[in-house]
Parts: sequence; C-alpha cells; structure tokens
Amino acid sequence: MSAPVKLTCLACGQPNRVPSDRLRSGPKCGTCGAKLADGKVAALDPKILQKAIATDGLPLIVDFWAPWCGPCRMMAPEFAKASQALAGQVRFAKIDTQDFPAVSTERGIRGIPLLILFEKGREIDRLPGARPAADIESFVRSKSKISV
Repeated sequence: MSAPVKLTCLACGQPNRVPSDRLRSGPKCGTCGAKLADGKVAALDPKILQKAIATDGLPLIVDFWAPWCGPCRMMAPEFAKASQALAGQVRFAKIDTQDFPAVSTERGIRGIPLLILFEKGREIDRLPGARPAADIESFVRSKSKISV
C-alpha cells in the first residue's frame, strides 16, 4: 500500500487519509461521502479554505472571484477544464470574494480574478487575470511538485 495523503473534505471540512495510489480512483470523505479528488472545482468558505491550506497533502489552487466580474465568469470554464486535466494531482477550488470580503483583505487581494497556489501549508505563487486552461495547467505544473 502507498503512503497516505491527508485531504480536507472541501464539503464538510473533515480531514481524511487516502492512499496516494487511490487518488485518481475517486476517494470519498469518510464523514459526508463527498468526493475528495474528482477533478471538479469546489466552492469554499473561508473556514474550509484555511483548513485545506494548512493540512492538505496535495497542492490546492484557489480562484478568488466574484459573480459581477466578467473576466471571472469567462475564466470559470477554463478553470474547470484545468481541474479535469490535473484531477488526482491538484485540487481546485474557488471562493466568492463578494460573499466573503474579509478573504480579500486577509490574502492581500487587490484584483480579481486571481489564482493562488498553495502547497504544504503555504502560498507558493499567484497568477492574476483571466487565463485559458493551458496557462493554468502550465502555471501549476511549473510551480508545484506534482508528478507530470
């Protein structure tokens, strides 16, 4: 059996341990049954975001966006495509800065859309502006320690 990877459930916030060789086979949360690494973009609240940043064993890329932002809405399908392409290697999430304005202040966000890559409890890098899926994938691959 491979070494376990710790993943915070992006639905309920509970920590889970998943064997690394099972990450691409759709592991589920032991508490709520939500999928943990299914290649979909999860909508987060600040509390779950903080837990995931602090504890996750996989890189986490977060899209800071707002529903009134045209470029944010244009980039959403591209972000989802990148999420599918990197399923099981990186987790993708988004947080609505309109619903949670304190997140912008806490993270020093001056403009949206903004992608922030987190790994091993810390911020790795930022990618501002609307980007196509290929740019997002390239950014994640170049900045994180995923196996390509």
